[in-house]
Amino acid sequence: MVTRQEKHKPKKKKWLWLVLLVVFLLVGGGGAYAYSIYSDVKSTVDEQLHEPVSGIDNKLTKKKVDKKDPINILLLGVDERKNDTGRSDTMIVMTLDPDDNRMQMVSIPRDTRTELVGEGPHGGEQDKINHAYAFGGSEMSVDTVENFLDISLDYYVKMNMEGLDQLVDAVGGITVTNDLAFTQNGHQFGTGELDLNGDQALAYARMRKQDPDGDFGRNERQRQVIKGIINQGAHLNVVNKIDDVMDVLGKNMTTNMQFEDMRHLATDYRSARKNMKTYEVSGQGTRINGIYYLQVPNQEVQKVHKMIKKYSS
Repeated sequence: MVTRQEKHKPKKKKWLWLVLLVVFLLVGGGGAYAYSIYSDVKSTVDEQLHEPVSGIDNKLTKKKVDKKDPINILLLGVDERKNDTGRSDTMIVMTLDPDDNRMQMVSIPRDTRTELVGEGPHGGEQDKINHAYAFGGSEMSVDTVENFLDISLDYYVKMNMEGLDQLVDAVGGITVTNDLAFTQNGHQFGTGELDLNGDQALAYARMRKQDPDGDFGRNERQRQVIKGIINQGAHLNVVNKIDDVMDVLGKNMTTNMQFEDMRHLATDYRSARKNMKTYEVSGQGTRINGIYYLQVPNQEVQKVHKMIKKYSS
Protein backbone atom coordinates (compact mmCIF):
# COMPACT_ATOMS: atom_id res chain seq x y z
CA MET A 1 0.00 0.00 0.00
CA VAL A 2 1.35 3.44 -0.97
CA THR A 3 1.02 5.79 2.00
CA ARG A 4 2.20 9.21 3.08
CA GLN A 5 4.76 7.50 5.28
CA GLU A 6 6.31 5.30 2.58
CA LYS A 7 9.88 6.27 1.78
CA HIS A 8 10.90 7.01 -1.78
CA LYS A 9 13.22 4.74 -3.71
CA PRO A 10 16.77 5.91 -4.35
CA LYS A 11 16.63 8.49 -7.11
CA LYS A 12 17.18 7.45 -10.71
CA LYS A 13 18.69 9.61 -13.43
CA LYS A 14 17.24 13.10 -13.48
CA TRP A 15 15.11 14.84 -16.16
CA LEU A 16 14.78 18.49 -17.14
CA TRP A 17 11.27 19.46 -17.93
CA LEU A 18 11.71 21.41 -14.66
CA VAL A 19 14.11 23.75 -16.49
CA LEU A 20 10.95 25.64 -17.50
CA LEU A 21 10.46 26.60 -13.88
CA VAL A 22 13.84 26.72 -12.20
CA VAL A 23 16.48 27.55 -14.80
CA PHE A 24 16.53 31.04 -13.29
CA LEU A 25 18.48 29.47 -10.42
CA LEU A 26 21.31 28.84 -12.84
CA VAL A 27 21.11 32.32 -14.32
CA GLY A 28 21.29 33.89 -10.88
CA GLY A 29 24.37 31.94 -9.82
CA GLY A 30 27.87 33.35 -9.77
CA GLY A 31 31.36 32.13 -10.53
CA ALA A 32 32.87 29.81 -13.12
CA TYR A 33 30.88 26.76 -11.96
CA ALA A 34 27.54 28.51 -12.37
CA TYR A 35 28.59 29.75 -15.80
CA SER A 36 29.65 26.25 -16.81
CA ILE A 37 26.25 24.85 -15.79
CA TYR A 38 24.46 27.65 -17.63
CA SER A 39 26.52 27.00 -20.74
CA ASP A 40 25.98 23.23 -20.63
CA VAL A 41 22.22 23.55 -20.20
CA LYS A 42 21.97 26.14 -22.97
CA SER A 43 23.97 23.94 -25.32
CA THR A 44 21.89 20.86 -24.58
CA VAL A 45 18.56 22.66 -25.01
CA ASP A 46 19.52 24.51 -28.21
CA GLU A 47 21.40 21.67 -29.88
CA GLN A 48 19.63 18.49 -28.72
CA LEU A 49 16.10 19.32 -27.58
CA HIS A 50 15.21 22.11 -30.00
CA GLU A 51 12.94 20.92 -32.83
CA PRO A 52 10.92 23.69 -34.50
CA VAL A 53 7.61 23.14 -36.28
CA SER A 54 6.33 25.23 -39.19
CA GLY A 55 2.84 25.58 -37.68
CA ILE A 56 4.05 27.89 -34.89
CA ASP A 57 5.08 31.47 -35.66
CA ASN A 58 8.16 31.81 -33.44
CA LYS A 59 8.54 35.55 -34.09
CA LEU A 60 4.99 36.21 -32.93
CA THR A 61 5.53 34.00 -29.87
CA LYS A 62 8.69 35.88 -28.91
CA LYS A 63 6.80 39.18 -29.08
CA LYS A 64 4.12 37.78 -26.77
CA VAL A 65 6.71 36.49 -24.30
CA ASP A 66 8.59 39.80 -24.32
CA LYS A 67 5.32 41.55 -23.39
CA LYS A 68 4.46 38.80 -20.86
CA ASP A 69 1.21 38.08 -22.66
CA PRO A 70 -0.61 34.80 -21.99
CA ILE A 71 0.68 31.86 -24.05
CA ASN A 72 -0.57 28.41 -25.07
CA ILE A 73 1.66 25.35 -24.80
CA LEU A 74 0.76 21.93 -26.21
CA LEU A 75 1.98 19.11 -23.96
CA LEU A 76 2.36 15.78 -25.74
CA GLY A 77 2.88 12.65 -23.69
CA VAL A 78 4.01 10.00 -26.16
CA ASP A 79 4.49 6.28 -25.70
CA GLU A 80 7.46 5.62 -27.95
CA ARG A 81 8.73 2.07 -28.07
CA LYS A 82 11.57 0.53 -30.07
CA ASN A 83 10.73 0.40 -33.81
CA ASP A 84 7.45 2.24 -33.14
CA THR A 85 6.75 5.92 -33.83
CA GLY A 86 4.26 5.95 -30.97
CA ARG A 87 1.03 7.82 -30.36
CA SER A 88 0.30 10.84 -28.21
CA ASP A 89 -1.67 9.25 -25.38
CA THR A 90 -1.66 12.59 -23.56
CA MET A 91 -2.58 15.89 -25.22
CA ILE A 92 -2.98 18.93 -22.99
CA VAL A 93 -3.28 22.58 -23.97
CA MET A 94 -1.71 24.53 -21.09
CA THR A 95 -2.38 28.27 -20.97
CA LEU A 96 -0.15 30.46 -18.79
CA ASP A 97 -1.48 33.87 -17.75
CA PRO A 98 1.17 35.63 -15.62
CA ASP A 99 -0.73 38.89 -15.10
CA ASP A 100 -3.60 37.11 -13.33
CA ASN A 101 -1.34 34.46 -11.76
CA ARG A 102 -3.24 31.56 -13.27
CA MET A 103 -2.87 28.59 -15.56
CA GLN A 104 -5.33 26.29 -17.28
CA MET A 105 -4.84 22.74 -18.53
CA VAL A 106 -7.33 21.39 -21.06
CA SER A 107 -7.04 17.67 -21.81
CA ILE A 108 -8.04 16.33 -25.22
CA PRO A 109 -8.98 12.63 -25.04
CA ARG A 110 -6.85 10.51 -27.36
CA ASP A 111 -9.90 8.96 -29.13
CA THR A 112 -11.34 12.35 -30.13
CA ARG A 113 -12.44 12.20 -33.77
CA THR A 114 -11.31 15.16 -35.83
CA GLU A 115 -9.62 16.14 -39.07
CA LEU A 116 -5.90 15.42 -39.22
CA VAL A 117 -4.13 18.49 -40.60
CA GLY A 118 -0.81 18.34 -42.38
CA GLU A 119 1.09 17.02 -45.36
CA GLY A 120 1.21 13.36 -46.27
CA PRO A 121 -1.34 10.68 -47.18
CA HIS A 122 -3.33 11.08 -43.94
CA GLY A 123 -3.79 14.84 -44.08
CA GLY A 124 -7.48 15.71 -44.33
CA GLU A 125 -8.67 12.38 -42.95
CA GLN A 126 -11.13 12.08 -40.08
CA ASP A 127 -9.38 10.01 -37.42
CA LYS A 128 -8.45 9.79 -33.74
CA ILE A 129 -6.54 12.88 -32.70
CA ASN A 130 -3.71 10.86 -31.18
CA HIS A 131 -2.98 9.39 -34.63
CA ALA A 132 -1.72 12.83 -35.67
CA TYR A 133 1.55 12.11 -33.91
CA ALA A 134 1.82 8.61 -35.35
CA PHE A 135 1.33 9.90 -38.91
CA GLY A 136 3.04 13.28 -38.76
CA GLY A 137 4.88 13.72 -35.47
CA SER A 138 4.80 16.95 -33.48
CA GLU A 139 4.21 18.94 -36.68
CA MET A 140 0.87 17.29 -37.43
CA SER A 141 -0.11 17.23 -33.75
CA VAL A 142 0.32 21.01 -33.48
CA ASP A 143 -1.56 21.71 -36.73
CA THR A 144 -4.39 19.32 -35.81
CA VAL A 145 -4.94 20.75 -32.31
CA GLU A 146 -4.88 24.31 -33.61
CA ASN A 147 -7.48 23.40 -36.24
CA PHE A 148 -9.65 21.38 -33.85
CA LEU A 149 -9.98 24.15 -31.24
CA ASP A 150 -9.38 27.14 -33.54
CA ILE A 151 -6.53 28.44 -31.38
CA SER A 152 -2.90 29.44 -31.86
CA LEU A 153 -0.18 27.54 -30.05
CA ASP A 154 3.03 29.25 -28.99
CA TYR A 155 5.09 26.27 -27.90
CA TYR A 156 4.91 22.52 -27.76
CA VAL A 157 6.71 20.15 -25.42
CA LYS A 158 6.83 16.46 -26.29
CA MET A 159 8.00 13.99 -23.69
CA ASN A 160 8.26 10.24 -23.78
CA MET A 161 6.04 8.78 -21.06
CA GLU A 162 8.80 6.23 -20.43
CA GLY A 163 10.77 9.13 -18.93
CA LEU A 164 8.01 10.23 -16.57
CA ASP A 165 9.37 8.18 -13.69
CA GLN A 166 12.76 9.84 -14.07
CA LEU A 167 11.14 13.27 -14.05
CA VAL A 168 9.20 12.58 -10.85
CA ASP A 169 12.32 11.25 -9.13
CA ALA A 170 14.21 14.33 -10.31
CA VAL A 171 11.93 16.58 -8.27
CA GLY A 172 12.07 14.30 -5.23
CA GLY A 173 8.66 12.69 -5.63
CA ILE A 174 5.19 14.20 -5.83
CA THR A 175 1.96 14.30 -3.83
CA VAL A 176 -1.45 13.53 -5.35
CA THR A 177 -4.97 13.10 -4.00
CA ASN A 178 -6.54 9.84 -5.14
CA ASP A 179 -10.28 9.09 -5.02
CA LEU A 180 -10.23 5.56 -6.46
CA ALA A 181 -8.41 2.61 -4.85
CA PHE A 182 -6.72 0.38 -7.42
CA THR A 183 -3.69 -1.79 -8.17
CA GLN A 184 -1.43 -1.16 -11.17
CA ASN A 185 1.90 -2.75 -12.12
CA GLY A 186 2.27 -4.26 -8.65
CA HIS A 187 1.57 -0.97 -6.83
CA GLN A 188 -1.47 -0.59 -4.58
CA PHE A 189 -2.96 2.89 -4.48
CA GLY A 190 -5.31 3.74 -1.63
CA THR A 191 -7.58 6.75 -1.47
CA GLY A 192 -6.57 10.10 -0.03
CA GLU A 193 -3.29 11.97 -0.19
CA LEU A 194 -0.41 9.87 -1.51
CA ASP A 195 3.31 10.45 -1.86
CA LEU A 196 4.60 8.87 -5.08
CA ASN A 197 8.06 8.16 -6.38
CA GLY A 198 8.77 7.92 -10.09
CA ASP A 199 7.83 4.28 -10.67
CA GLN A 200 4.62 4.70 -8.69
CA ALA A 201 3.70 7.93 -10.50
CA LEU A 202 4.12 6.25 -13.90
CA ALA A 203 1.82 3.40 -12.87
CA TYR A 204 -0.65 5.89 -11.35
CA ALA A 205 -0.78 7.94 -14.55
CA ARG A 206 -1.22 4.94 -16.84
CA MET A 207 -4.09 3.12 -15.14
CA ARG A 208 -7.23 3.06 -17.29
CA LYS A 209 -8.95 -0.35 -17.38
CA GLN A 210 -9.97 -0.40 -13.70
CA ASP A 211 -11.41 3.11 -13.83
CA PRO A 212 -15.16 3.35 -14.57
CA ASP A 213 -14.37 6.65 -16.30
CA GLY A 214 -11.78 5.03 -18.58
CA ASP A 215 -9.60 7.54 -20.41
CA PHE A 216 -11.25 10.45 -18.61
CA GLY A 217 -10.11 9.10 -15.24
CA ARG A 218 -6.63 8.41 -16.53
CA ASN A 219 -6.35 11.92 -17.99
CA GLU A 220 -7.27 13.39 -14.60
CA ARG A 221 -4.50 11.37 -12.94
CA GLN A 222 -2.05 12.54 -15.58
CA ARG A 223 -3.01 16.16 -14.87
CA GLN A 224 -2.48 15.50 -11.16
CA VAL A 225 1.02 14.17 -11.87
CA ILE A 226 1.86 17.19 -14.03
CA LYS A 227 0.62 19.59 -11.33
CA GLY A 228 2.64 17.68 -8.74
CA ILE A 229 5.78 17.98 -10.86
CA ILE A 230 5.22 21.70 -11.40
CA ASN A 231 4.71 22.33 -7.68
CA GLN A 232 7.80 20.35 -6.72
CA GLY A 233 9.95 21.68 -9.54
CA ALA A 234 9.17 25.28 -8.63
CA HIS A 235 11.02 24.80 -5.33
CA LEU A 236 13.86 22.64 -6.57
CA ASN A 237 17.50 23.73 -6.80
CA VAL A 238 18.93 21.88 -9.80
CA VAL A 239 22.48 23.20 -9.57
CA ASN A 240 23.78 20.14 -7.72
CA LYS A 241 21.84 17.72 -9.94
CA ILE A 242 22.58 19.06 -13.39
CA ASP A 243 25.18 16.42 -14.31
CA ASP A 244 22.61 13.65 -13.92
CA VAL A 245 20.00 15.67 -15.77
CA MET A 246 22.15 16.21 -18.85
CA ASP A 247 22.48 12.47 -19.42
CA VAL A 248 18.81 11.93 -20.23
CA LEU A 249 17.63 15.20 -21.80
CA GLY A 250 17.92 14.21 -25.42
CA LYS A 251 16.21 10.86 -24.84
CA ASN A 252 12.94 12.10 -23.44
CA MET A 253 12.04 15.57 -24.64
CA THR A 254 11.77 17.72 -27.76
CA THR A 255 10.37 21.24 -27.99
CA ASN A 256 10.37 24.28 -30.25
CA MET A 257 11.65 26.29 -27.28
CA GLN A 258 15.22 27.44 -27.13
CA PHE A 259 17.08 28.10 -23.90
CA GLU A 260 16.23 31.80 -23.88
CA ASP A 261 12.54 30.96 -24.23
CA MET A 262 12.75 28.64 -21.24
CA ARG A 263 14.60 31.26 -19.23
CA HIS A 264 11.86 33.82 -19.89
CA LEU A 265 9.13 31.34 -18.90
CA ALA A 266 10.98 30.40 -15.73
CA THR A 267 11.34 34.01 -14.63
CA ASP A 268 8.29 35.79 -16.09
CA TYR A 269 5.60 33.09 -16.08
CA ARG A 270 6.36 31.29 -12.84
CA SER A 271 3.52 32.98 -10.96
CA ALA A 272 0.96 31.36 -13.24
CA ARG A 273 1.18 28.13 -11.27
CA LYS A 274 -0.45 29.78 -8.22
CA ASN A 275 -3.95 29.10 -9.54
CA MET A 276 -4.46 25.96 -11.62
CA LYS A 277 -7.67 25.06 -13.42
CA THR A 278 -8.21 21.81 -15.31
CA TYR A 279 -10.80 20.71 -17.82
CA GLU A 280 -11.47 17.63 -19.95
CA VAL A 281 -12.99 17.86 -23.43
CA SER A 282 -16.18 15.77 -23.39
CA GLY A 283 -18.20 13.98 -26.03
CA GLN A 284 -20.15 10.87 -26.91
CA GLY A 285 -18.51 7.51 -27.54
CA THR A 286 -19.42 5.94 -30.87
CA ARG A 287 -18.24 3.24 -33.26
CA ILE A 288 -17.59 3.85 -36.94
CA ASN A 289 -16.69 0.79 -39.04
CA GLY A 290 -16.09 -1.08 -35.81
CA ILE A 291 -13.59 1.49 -34.44
CA TYR A 292 -14.28 3.41 -31.22
CA TYR A 293 -14.18 7.22 -31.37
CA LEU A 294 -15.12 10.09 -29.07
CA GLN A 295 -17.44 12.35 -31.04
CA VAL A 296 -17.16 15.89 -29.67
CA PRO A 297 -20.17 18.12 -30.52
CA ASN A 298 -19.61 21.57 -31.98
CA GLN A 299 -21.06 23.20 -28.85
CA GLU A 300 -18.33 21.57 -26.74
CA VAL A 301 -15.61 22.59 -29.18
CA GLN A 302 -16.83 26.19 -29.05
CA LYS A 303 -17.01 26.08 -25.25
CA VAL A 304 -13.39 24.91 -24.99
CA HIS A 305 -12.28 27.45 -27.60
CA LYS A 306 -13.80 30.25 -25.52
CA MET A 307 -12.23 28.88 -22.30
CA ILE A 308 -8.77 29.01 -23.84
CA LYS A 309 -9.33 32.40 -25.45
CA LYS A 310 -10.52 33.81 -22.11
CA TYR A 311 -7.27 32.75 -20.46
CA SER A 312 -5.07 33.80 -23.35
CA SER A 313 -6.52 37.22 -24.15
